[in-house]
This record gives sequence, structure tokens and C-alpha cells, in this order.
Amino acid sequence: MTPLDAESLKHHLAGLPGWTHHPESGSISRSFRFANFAEAFGFMAQMAAVSERLDHHPEWFNVYNRVDITLTTHDADGLSERDITWAKAADGAYATRQRNGG
Repeated sequence: MTPLDAESLKHHLAGLPGWTHHPESGSISRSFRFANFAEAFGFMAQMAAVSERLDHHPEWFNVYNRVDITLTTHDADGLSERDITWAKAADGAYATRQRNGG
């Protein structure tokens, strides 16, 4: 697994405005907020299926209506295409839930 080069990383991060890049740890993070615990947990369940399909698993933390996520690819010692794909899937799932009242 290879990490994204600087130019690719810059390009991909421009398409992930809700995510924060942490160059020192080679990761990105985002906090998602939902109407309640059930919505937050439903989002996590949805993204768990994505994680299995991509064989890429986040570091995440849930308290009531908030889900905090950190992504990195340990095998690449930094960010890879898998992190970007997962982040885009999370953004899409979140947007759909927000449109549907979650």
C-alpha cells in the first residue's frame, strides 16, 4: 500500500471540505452530528458495512449524537486512496441522512 503523494493529497483534500488534515499523524478527521443516538448509531452501522466492503476500518468514537472519525492507512504510513474513498462514502451517507431528517 502506498501513501498519496503531495499533489494527489492536495487534490483529494480539496474535495473533502468537512475533513481536517493532520500532516503530523498522516490522518484526516471529521466530527458528524445527528439528531439523536439512534441516528448516530445507524450511521455507524451503515459505515461499518462500507468498512467491510473496502477492507478499511476507521478509528471512531461515539457519544450520544456525535461520531468522531479519524482515518489513516497504517500499511501506507499515511493517507491512501482507501481513506479518501471511505471519507467520501461517509460524507454521502451523512448528507443523505440529513436530507431525510436525521
